[in-house]
Amino acid sequence: MRNRWIALLMLFMAVSAGAQDYKSALPGYKFEFPRDYFNHEDYQTEWWYYTGNLRAPDGHRFGYELTFFRQGVSRDDKPGPWFVKDLWMAHLALSDVTGQRFYHEERLNRAGPGMAGVDEKAGLVWNGNWQARIGDRGEELRGVGAKFGIGLKVAAAKAPLIQGQNGVSQKAEGDGHASHYFSLTRLITTGSIDLDGKAYQVEGTSWMDHEFFTGSMSADETGWDWLSVQLEDGSDLMLYRLRHRDGSIDPYSSGSYVSTQGKSEFVTAKDFAMMPVGDNWTSAQTKASYPERWHVSIARIGIEFDVTTPLRDQELVGGYGPSYWEGVVEIDGKRDGVAVRGVGYLEMTGYARPGEAVIPR
Repeated sequence: MRNRWIALLMLFMAVSAGAQDYKSALPGYKFEFPRDYFNHEDYQTEWWYYTGNLRAPDGHRFGYELTFFRQGVSRDDKPGPWFVKDLWMAHLALSDVTGQRFYHEERLNRAGPGMAGVDEKAGLVWNGNWQARIGDRGEELRGVGAKFGIGLKVAAAKAPLIQGQNGVSQKAEGDGHASHYFSLTRLITTGSIDLDGKAYQVEGTSWMDHEFFTGSMSADETGWDWLSVQLEDGSDLMLYRLRHRDGSIDPYSSGSYVSTQGKSEFVTAKDFAMMPVGDNWTSAQTKASYPERWHVSIARIGIEFDVTTPLRDQELVGGYGPSYWEGVVEIDGKRDGVAVRGVGYLEMTGYARPGEAVIPR
């Protein structure tokens, strides 16, 4: 099986050696739904990203991740099902918080004769038998691994949030260092999780990101720390900090806040502080040291909280792509002096091999 991935990667490198005429994400883009839930082949990189915190009636806690990536190889439209126009990657992960175990699998395919892709008419994004089916009344997520599987229904409690300003989420100085990016910040989630032959009925909340761009990061950026938060009062929050090679934080780091009623606010790098507070976890596989405890404050919103994880080993070790840490976190803090709690997901890239952070998010 590994030989198949190596062959595909060699093919990708050979075909993509020349310059390609992909679009850059520029200000002024106007989102249209449901159209923008689907594919944007004019941009070289695109992903659909689902994460969530779930609980069974007996209290068993889980987190999950299901992601689909499209990486453009060629914009030529040559005949035949085996021409590689795009590579399709996918990750499926399960955090068994109660059982203190982490599972993950990955896939790499070309579209071929129906092996992976996007079908807007059918409302489908898929890679093999992993899929997101997107409809007017919600979405259905399915993924089956060797030891676990998910079958979930998610329904948006809030309208899509356009991240950034003027249609772009800027990642660095200059035109093109940006993405078109929107989120569904609170997806009411129900369904089942299968683990080691046992089925759990679960419910909770999920978060979805959809982002498309061509080469958004600058050469000096080596990774990022991304955080999504769903507070018990019904409000939601996203923050990311982009790290330079010298350890400094890019001034285009940013985020967003969505109130319980769905009103959104853009959060600039000057508005928030997101600082690691020690307690690093070191991976036995990659030797990367990840800061798993953070302190966050946003004075303009009057909120301050700690970010911790109930499961330390949530590293996805890449067989064909970058290794990164992404998993369940817990939120504990205060807003205007009143206690606030919540759950979320934290992603940390570029710690295993700095500069390898292009694909996870």
